[in-house]
Amino acid sequence: MKITAIEAFVIELPLIEPFIISYASFDSMPSVIVKITTDDGRTGYGEGVADEHVTGESVESVYHMVTKTLAPKLIGRNPMNSEKIHDVMNRAVLGAPTAKAALDTACFDLAGKALKVPAYVLLGGRYHDKFPITHVLSIDTPKQMADNAQKHVEKGYTSFKLKVGYDVTEDVERIKAVHDQVGHQASIRVDVNQGWESAPQTLQALHALQNVHLDWLEQPVIADDIDALGEVKTKAALPIMADEALTGFKSMREIIAKRAADKINIKLMKCGGMYPAAKLAAMAEMAGMDCQVGSMVESSIGSAAGLHVAFSKKVISSVELTGPLMFSKDIGDLHYDVPFIQLSERPGLGVDVDEDILDELTVYSEEVR
Repeated sequence: MKITAIEAFVIELPLIEPFIISYASFDSMPSVIVKITTDDGRTGYGEGVADEHVTGESVESVYHMVTKTLAPKLIGRNPMNSEKIHDVMNRAVLGAPTAKAALDTACFDLAGKALKVPAYVLLGGRYHDKFPITHVLSIDTPKQMADNAQKHVEKGYTSFKLKVGYDVTEDVERIKAVHDQVGHQASIRVDVNQGWESAPQTLQALHALQNVHLDWLEQPVIADDIDALGEVKTKAALPIMADEALTGFKSMREIIAKRAADKINIKLMKCGGMYPAAKLAAMAEMAGMDCQVGSMVESSIGSAAGLHVAFSKKVISSVELTGPLMFSKDIGDLHYDVPFIQLSERPGLGVDVDEDILDELTVYSEEVR
């Protein structure tokens, strides 16, 4: 089996409501969809959702990197050879993990379809039966966030991720409001997205929250200050998760060496896809660290890819891959059994792509042969 064509589509996925985090607000989510065709007529789909604040990539740069740099290097290669595929991409360009993730996930989709097995079989087989779905609460007023949490508890949700990071004092009020409303019914995690910036500001917030039970605190300080993250971990009474601080193997080694986090948030868009994500999980397991697979708010394609990694690894204990639940229109059919996600045993990523919707949402596209 050899790759004969790679097509990239830039699309805009419409959100049901704005998605607001510490450094950005989105009314729709731009994404690069990759379709790989092989000489035996099979097709596989992958996805890259860029975030300039995390990897330095934009949707335009991902598209350009796929079509002009990486795709020409992969024509004629076997998509099952993951180690070789990544070596070729890494030799072609430094970084660009989101572009590499789009191609990596399409290759796993193809490999699973060719072997007639789910993609998680290629990563060690299925370990988890299901994961609870965590509802993400965008930054809003304390009352609006608390009301939103209550509404979703009534739908069956049992865990929430609170987005904060505007102002320490206001964020404390947001967290307390949600905790007072649903804390007796659901678990609560807090994601600061670097918004508190420094260890002193973070510790100030945690002092004000000492009577509030949280599962963990995610990335309170700026991404490249791993020393500050480690200081927070040393002084905090709750688990600390690294997200933006973890972009690949080099940063993972530093986090482990400095014991800077209790838990890591693996995202395919940050590390280059399913194959390197599995390697990061192995590194974490050897270091005795817990893992989560998180999201850049991908469609059914990218979300399914992350879930296949998560379902295959014992060390991964939570997922936050809810992009398809946030879109008013999606190009795939990943199924959620709210409040749980259970993967099917369909081959590849297990997602059927609606090419009519893909065409409808496409802004521009290009094919490489």
